[in-house]
Amino acid sequence: MSELKQLETFVAVLGLGSLSAAARQLGVVPAMVGRRLDALEERLGVRLLVRTTRSVAPTQEGEAFYEDCQRILAELSEAEAAVASGSGKARGHLRLSAPAGFGRRHVAPHVAAFQRLHPEVKVTLDLSDRLVDLQRDRIDCAIRISDLADSSLVAIRLAENRRVVVAAPAYLASHGVPRSLEDLQRHNCLSLGESQSRGWSFMADGRLVNLKVSGGLECNDGAVLHDWALQGLGLAWRSLWEVKNDLSDGRLATVLDDFASPDYPVYAVVPQRRLLPARVRHFIEHLKKTYAQAGYWD
Repeated sequence: MSELKQLETFVAVLGLGSLSAAARQLGVVPAMVGRRLDALEERLGVRLLVRTTRSVAPTQEGEAFYEDCQRILAELSEAEAAVASGSGKARGHLRLSAPAGFGRRHVAPHVAAFQRLHPEVKVTLDLSDRLVDLQRDRIDCAIRISDLADSSLVAIRLAENRRVVVAAPAYLASHGVPRSLEDLQRHNCLSLGESQSRGWSFMADGRLVNLKVSGGLECNDGAVLHDWALQGLGLAWRSLWEVKNDLSDGRLATVLDDFASPDYPVYAVVPQRRLLPARVRHFIEHLKKTYAQAGYWD
């Protein structure tokens, strides 16, 4: 067991870049991390890390050993998951992440029902519009609405989703209705900040275009952008599930519909591995069944 902890500690230190960060993740004091690393290097008879007060870096031997350790620990995790999933019983700590607005409306309300079905599962839900790193943040499953450019992750489609450019009628009356993508340059575009760094997506001349937009207001919370749009402060690029009622009631109107981008589905994203723990697998199935209910998105 102590040898396994040494390997886990070594991988955590290099993965997170510091002894203190690894200590927080492992739930031990930094001095214990140092002792485990010392014991590992003494047992192997080779120096694996170059440590200073400010940084940690692998030696040539350490870099090669790090890759082997990652593979070994991943295989061990898969073996444990196979045992757990074989029983079909979900248990343990399920760590979830979801965009703030979507998570409040379409993830959090379904956690309680899931836990009633699987009472041995503890659930932690992180709601944030930042793009979490599943491995660094120790997230079992993240809900995302995007094109998922990161190929190192496995994505399971949960539901369809459209994105539309919207504005309040008062804003359009004052600033005009954009008719072309070039028109966006003279409009105040409400931006999600770094989370939307690639810009807004459109179809133009049969190809997908990511268009950088600008404006005087920016926020990392999509709900705030929604409120700003309702106040008539600018154009916003929002998911249809978020603005559907506002469109029906006339509080918002869509523009540039002829340039609408392809659907941005709702995905459950998990780390790259062949087997999932039962708690993750059952939760994903729980969301898929919920979202597939007739009339759910209405």
